[in-house]
Amino acid sequence: MIFWIASVAGLAIAYLFGSIPTGYLAGKLLRGIDIRQHGSRSTGATNVLRTLGKGPALAVLLVDVLKGVAAIVFIRLLHALPFLTPPAGLEPQGLVPWSVCLAGLAVLLGHGRSIWLNFTGGKSAATGLGVLLAMSWPIGVGAAAVFCVVLAVSRVVSLSSMLAASIAIALVCTLQQPLPYRLLVIAGGLYVIARHRANIRRLLAGTEPRLGQNSPRTEPQV
Repeated sequence: MIFWIASVAGLAIAYLFGSIPTGYLAGKLLRGIDIRQHGSRSTGATNVLRTLGKGPALAVLLVDVLKGVAAIVFIRLLHALPFLTPPAGLEPQGLVPWSVCLAGLAVLLGHGRSIWLNFTGGKSAATGLGVLLAMSWPIGVGAAAVFCVVLAVSRVVSLSSMLAASIAIALVCTLQQPLPYRLLVIAGGLYVIARHRANIRRLLAGTEPRLGQNSPRTEPQV
């Protein structure tokens, strides 16, 4: 029973890691504003860049990545505790990848649906990168490289994020990875892309702003 209680608590903590409203806090602390009322109304680093500037945006980006890393590291450390043994018949080595999978999804959900922001939030791309880096660094590095190349060419953050999520799915299906990791990356990647549905509409309409341009006011992140 203790094992299962600790496992559920670990997932709740992963969700709370993701729920830390980094961009919202930056707006409140630096300008006394609710960043959800400005720009694209997202709490992500891109809207922070347009609203608050480069320094705050970089800080928000790093913290959001670290939230994903922290969730995966924490869940692995939790399962490494010597007194936390699974019930008879369950192999710890087989349970850890599944716990990593669920913790990764929990932290992504927390970032996009923060309990502190009435279940609104960012688009989970940066936190997803942190999950990838902690789960399997080659996939994380591959996704980050695609993001940087596409951003350098297109100057469109949303397009770069969605293509990075897509390449992460391709890599996890190509490389030798446990089934739970594959499910995590596929589900997480599709979630990140779905969070960009308003951006997809603007890309198709040719109105998506490039990096450095002002973002049009859009519907709230729901």
